[in-house]
Amino acid sequence: MAASTRIAEIRAGFERPFWVANVSEIFERLSYYAVFSTLALYLHDSLRFSSTAAAGLSGIFGGAVWVMAIFGGALADRIGFRRALSAAYFILTCAYVLVGSIGAPWLAPVRAVVPLGWLAGVILFLPALGVALVKPSVVGTVARASRENVRSIGYAIYYTMVNIGSTAGPFLAGWMHARLPSQDVFLIAALSVFAMLFVVLAFFKEPHRSAANAAPSLSHVARNLVTVLRNGRFVLFLVIFSGYWIVYWQQFLILPIYITSYVNPGANTAMILITDPLIVITLTVAMNALTRNVPSFRALVLGSLITSAGWLVLWAHGSVTMAIVSLIVIALGEIVQSPRYYEYVSRLAPAGQQGTYMGFAFLPIGIGSLVGGWLGGTLLHHFADVAHAPALVWPAITAIGLLTTLLLWLYDRYARER
Repeated sequence: MAASTRIAEIRAGFERPFWVANVSEIFERLSYYAVFSTLALYLHDSLRFSSTAAAGLSGIFGGAVWVMAIFGGALADRIGFRRALSAAYFILTCAYVLVGSIGAPWLAPVRAVVPLGWLAGVILFLPALGVALVKPSVVGTVARASRENVRSIGYAIYYTMVNIGSTAGPFLAGWMHARLPSQDVFLIAALSVFAMLFVVLAFFKEPHRSAANAAPSLSHVARNLVTVLRNGRFVLFLVIFSGYWIVYWQQFLILPIYITSYVNPGANTAMILITDPLIVITLTVAMNALTRNVPSFRALVLGSLITSAGWLVLWAHGSVTMAIVSLIVIALGEIVQSPRYYEYVSRLAPAGQQGTYMGFAFLPIGIGSLVGGWLGGTLLHHFADVAHAPALVWPAITAIGLLTTLLLWLYDRYARER
């Protein structure tokens, strides 16, 4: 096919809602990662939470999104993507304002009757309600507003938009870190998604739904959950693989606190956290080419091993430079396993249940953040405040990753279906 013909197909292959949804995804991801890259330090330094509490609360923020997305997709299908996106951006606007106002004077009456930890936990759960509606709405729009001959390109565009936003978010937070109070990051995040509310209302038109794609009910999603839970092998795999994400999410959960408390108090941790998405953007295609002949499950084991070993770099020498090198290694492990993970799950699912299983493939990501926040904070408290050897937190985190790698190998050898 001539290049000019293909370009013409691409230009004609996407309806306007496709572009509106994907542009809004950039700003949603920018807001989310700007907040996530700042949150642990904001809770620890500004609100005076302990390292355990700060990491645990950050884990709630990061993990609830992935758990709620299972049900958010069903709700978005029921009410329509335009309403879902509008509601999501309104919820996110209010939620990010509240996150930045946890310690504000106007919430003092609430803090007087509600313990600060409970108040922060409830507020940090609110963004998950918005994000859980955004993700399935944008992905669903890509499917409905793309012609079949360009749909694969549509998903590639979506993935690119996600990575642009996830890189821009920490960059924006890092830029603001040196110039403005940390609370202003949350205000900018709120303004960003508030602008997307008007973009959706002004320019987004509900994409066409074919008669064959009836919207699932929430009860249908619940039945899917029961279906998944009955597959013991799959549940075992999801539980084991959650260990990978416990290790991975520590870059957001305890690394910023560790760097500013024990390495360099003046370090711009948000800028450091740009490392991972930059590596993902620049090296994913090359890494996939290098590992294309590696069986999918072995790629999961290899990726888990690489990511786990990444934290040993920071343990060997505690500096900002070594923290960046650690994140490079962690990102390499991520791009080895991540594409192959979804490939493996799609093949593991019984015939006719691929959609159900793929929907629950996000659970380890959420579990990893929810558990990883509490566990990472507890380990940091123990090694820093009790044992007075904070650097030992990294071999402990690595040990969790190595155990996950071993369990994956044992699962591959004895438990998974052939």
